[in-house]
Amino acid sequence: MRAIVQDSYGSADVLHPAEIERPAVGDDDVLLQVRAASLHVGDWHVMAGLPYLVRTAIGFRAPKTRVRGMDVAGRVEAVGANVTRFAPGDEVFGVCEGALAEYAIARADKVEPKPAALSFEQAAAVPTSAVTALQGLKPLRSAGPGERVLIIGASGAVGGYAVQLAKAFGAQVTGVASPAKLDYVLSLGADVALDYTRGDITRSGERYDLVLDTGGNRSVLSLRKLLAARGTLVIVGGDGGGRVTGGFERSLRALLVSPFVTQKLTGLAAVVRQEDLHTLAGLLQSGAIAPVIDRVYPLAEAATAMRRLTDGSIRGKVVVTP
Repeated sequence: MRAIVQDSYGSADVLHPAEIERPAVGDDDVLLQVRAASLHVGDWHVMAGLPYLVRTAIGFRAPKTRVRGMDVAGRVEAVGANVTRFAPGDEVFGVCEGALAEYAIARADKVEPKPAALSFEQAAAVPTSAVTALQGLKPLRSAGPGERVLIIGASGAVGGYAVQLAKAFGAQVTGVASPAKLDYVLSLGADVALDYTRGDITRSGERYDLVLDTGGNRSVLSLRKLLAARGTLVIVGGDGGGRVTGGFERSLRALLVSPFVTQKLTGLAAVVRQEDLHTLAGLLQSGAIAPVIDRVYPLAEAATAMRRLTDGSIRGKVVVTP
């Protein structure tokens, strides 16, 4: 089968097409005929092997898994002996191992039936980014409507879903983005869009019940200035920082400070769970949230798609189809 593989860490130049064996189905797995895959910043981190901390999990000299891509939508081709939820022909979306290929293996508990209202391309644009946003906004789901939410990096993949989800949960949403993307943030449903180049947002005097930082490098101390007395700060992922630990030290610092203040300060390393995919499927089917696709690339241009992912110009998700 055709696939996009890498044999060393580096830029998108390390990605190249190859003919490889179709993966074998384990007892708890489903084999997917990939119809679409989408890229997110985690794919870039694995490709680059950065920060170096991630190599402790994915391989020191080269990635243990040669085929890139995690977010997927496709048809079930075969199921393992222990799988009862799915059968060949079912249309699903979720996460897998090696989505940039004609076929991929996924654990049965990492995929969910595809909402009928979505195309395969739209469904592939959902899993990791939307689940991360959903988990980051967990406090809203029990707080009720009217909470004030600030989303830093609101025009990014996670931030874009966070804006839509926060509005679906009844929050008053302020999004922070670059000047060129303020209109995009408002189109997602934000009540207010702030230009991060026009002054220091931490000195605005505004206070929020929840601050979701999806793309900044502001210190935990400065972010606390944006919180209400019992507000919550959620730092998503590990972007920024140095090549060794990236931005993970901010999350660690938040956890260390949190016990000594009235606010809740935490980091989030999201894990895609079936229950979250199920929740998102309902919201997608109802139209409460919707994927935004920047561009669809053929599999042969996966390296170009990866470069586009990090050039700062995209609105929504980059999708790849076999």
